[in-house]
Amino acid sequence: MFSLRPASRRILSPRFRFRHYSSSTSTFPRTISSLLYSSPSDGKTNETVTVTGWVRSVRRMKNVSFAHVSDGSTIHPVQAVLTKEQSENLSMGASVKIMGEWKESIGGKRQQSRELLAEKVELLGKADPLTYPLQKKYQTPEFLRTLSHLRPRIPANTNLLRLRSNLISTLTAFFAEHSFIQCHTPIITPSDCEGAGEVFTITRPENFFKTPKYLTVSSQLHLEALAAAVPRVWTLSPTFRAEKSDTARHLSEFYMLEVEAAFIDSLDPLIALIEAMVKTLVRSISTSRLGEETLSTVGGEDKAKELEERWNSLLERPWSRITYTEAISRLSSAVEQKEVQFAFPPVWGAALQAEHERFLAQTVFNGPVFVTDYPKSLKPFYMLPSTSTTPTPEGGETVACFDLLVPVVGELIGGSLREHRYDELLAEMQKHGMVLGDGDEDEGSLRWYLELRKWGSVKHGGFGLGFDRLVCYLAGVENIREAVAFPRWVGRCDC
Repeated sequence: MFSLRPASRRILSPRFRFRHYSSSTSTFPRTISSLLYSSPSDGKTNETVTVTGWVRSVRRMKNVSFAHVSDGSTIHPVQAVLTKEQSENLSMGASVKIMGEWKESIGGKRQQSRELLAEKVELLGKADPLTYPLQKKYQTPEFLRTLSHLRPRIPANTNLLRLRSNLISTLTAFFAEHSFIQCHTPIITPSDCEGAGEVFTITRPENFFKTPKYLTVSSQLHLEALAAAVPRVWTLSPTFRAEKSDTARHLSEFYMLEVEAAFIDSLDPLIALIEAMVKTLVRSISTSRLGEETLSTVGGEDKAKELEERWNSLLERPWSRITYTEAISRLSSAVEQKEVQFAFPPVWGAALQAEHERFLAQTVFNGPVFVTDYPKSLKPFYMLPSTSTTPTPEGGETVACFDLLVPVVGELIGGSLREHRYDELLAEMQKHGMVLGDGDEDEGSLRWYLELRKWGSVKHGGFGLGFDRLVCYLAGVENIREAVAFPRWVGRCDC
């Protein structure tokens, strides 16, 4: 034990003076959200306020004009009542600063309960209505993707930004509550974690790093190193895959939530953590104004009802669990009984296709389901052999892993226990051509990963979640390119 002694007063010079700096953020403009959803300061008098934002629309009458102004803090704009002269230079997309009286609205039922009676209007930035690309008319998602620098201004997209921020804040609090340490892992790596070869190589005229380096496809291996120092770690980091998949589910740059935990010897703690984590995220949305606004931007009452039912299905009951072998049996039985017809027949030893995953989650279980213990041949080298007692065809080997399947999307999360034994991991790496010698002599890029098993190795495991896919699922967005502000995919990296 040690104690801190008071510092000597003689340490500070008499000429030294502390200067106080205020940490107040009151000098920032008040957000429209805080204005719309706060109670009036005085029920008998009206309040003078200043609103800053962008003009969403202008409606001009004979003697008066109405401008809807938004600042992205909510999907709902403030309605400003202007004189004809005050609205002369205003157009959609222009930035403004309006000072006026915040008073009870005298409009109809569809109007806000309060509106801004403008006294002073300052045009901060013009937007030529003839050239401004965003218009009030319907514009297709495909067209808006060509304007990725402007499309965040659309109300539904500002809502997605707020939703994403809310999920990150909730995740941070959740993991802190469960004693997980947030870590930052490298983006430049010497190896391909998954061994699939779908990596972006860093190139320069000269060999900057002496040997080839890549953009990371996963933070898992580095998290394993960190989990050998602090037993529970997590990260939310960008990852990169050079997959030439031009689908609504794939991006070349995306964010992965990855978790690693030491001193666990079964999948149970990971599965329980995931269920608690996702349910916490859903509750944070479904009981908030953000959730209400998300439902209102999803595209009509039917879609809003469908999304709300999706949230409820994640919360209502404990999630199901089934082994891969049992899943193949259930899928095969459904085909035999003519319940369903698949393009790819379900066969033990073959990967579950998206159609199989959706059938299991939507039809068989009608909700989230963990599929565990996949064949070893389908999974990466680092997974621990399974201890499952489920019989497999011809004694096929399985590994201690799982995928979380959810309706509509299919696979959302994947995880496993990691091989913690030096000799067994070395054998797997040799089998996959990752280690050329006996491990001690080999200079391969994953030698450091193998060395983690030499000194103080423990049983451990973890999982990865495609964060952008989660945003899609919870927001009711069908294409992942709409859930990311600046999407990159094969052939496209616009700005």
